[in-house]
Amino acid sequence: MFEEKRVLFLIAETPVHAGSGSEVGIVDLPIQRERYTDFPKIESSGLKGCIREAFESSNSAIQINNNTIRPKDKIRYRVDGKDKETDYISLVFGPEGEEAHAGAMSITDARILLFPVKSLKGVFAWITCPMVLERFKKEIEFVGIQGFSFSNFKNLENTLPKQSNIAISSKIVLEEFTFEVREDEITSKIAEWLANAVFHNDNTYDFWREKLKKDLVILSDGDFTQFVKTSTEIITRTKIDNKTGTVASGALWTEEYLPQDTILYSLVMFTFPRVENDARKGVFKANTPQEEAKFVSEFFEKGLPSVIQIGGNQTIGKGFVRVNILK
Repeated sequence: MFEEKRVLFLIAETPVHAGSGSEVGIVDLPIQRERYTDFPKIESSGLKGCIREAFESSNSAIQINNNTIRPKDKIRYRVDGKDKETDYISLVFGPEGEEAHAGAMSITDARILLFPVKSLKGVFAWITCPMVLERFKKEIEFVGIQGFSFSNFKNLENTLPKQSNIAISSKIVLEEFTFEVREDEITSKIAEWLANAVFHNDNTYDFWREKLKKDLVILSDGDFTQFVKTSTEIITRTKIDNKTGTVASGALWTEEYLPQDTILYSLVMFTFPRVENDARKGVFKANTPQEEAKFVSEFFEKGLPSVIQIGGNQTIGKGFVRVNILK
């Protein structure tokens, strides 16, 4: 069904609130979580909408099949003697306000890969666990990406890369918890693979790439779950009454955020434009569906801004996320 597939990494530049709505609990506005694991996630519908908004705000030139286009360029065609028009954003993401045709891309929920936790030494560490790594391996194999050929992640619980910056003798201290750990060569290779995949070769991220190579920790599934449940950021918000200068009645609430430097991933898949009239395909038109899907994927890769905003409270600087594509 989908001829082209990619992995999209999401690196939180500022705290991210992908909310699940109000709840009766300790936190008034919690983040989205998987029902059966309690792992943080970002729903695919919200993620797709934020990416679409980024394309709609962009005026960057995109080279496709020896043609230069912009995301909002119109495609004009005729149906039954009548002039019609569409645009490339509608072809890729689907038309808004009508069900004329489906979009040419599909995106999955963004899943947690690496979660930042305060460390007594080295400021912070990125933690993950066997379940997350097994899931990641399975999903990138579905996409067709080779190289992450590691196995037996269960045997790597409480391990670090060689020459880690966060170890104190044979221990690490994350938040207020102490763990007995050991350095492992396989964990070093996993950390290096992830660092090079997530951060690519962008000089902006040289420091972070090297940090990930040294400061990854593979914890047990249970310990990882506890950290992603209890070590998110909880912020108390208020609304001030202008007349009294005090908090307005009932205007005090708490919000949950994924912390800065959280790393998630999503799968993005592409197919040919799902329209019957070839004239509606614009520069995506090709001899085969596979070629058309390739042009759609190029449009996405070349047109996607390096930083997008996801989730709520965008006007107070929340939700800035850097995106990297792995193929």
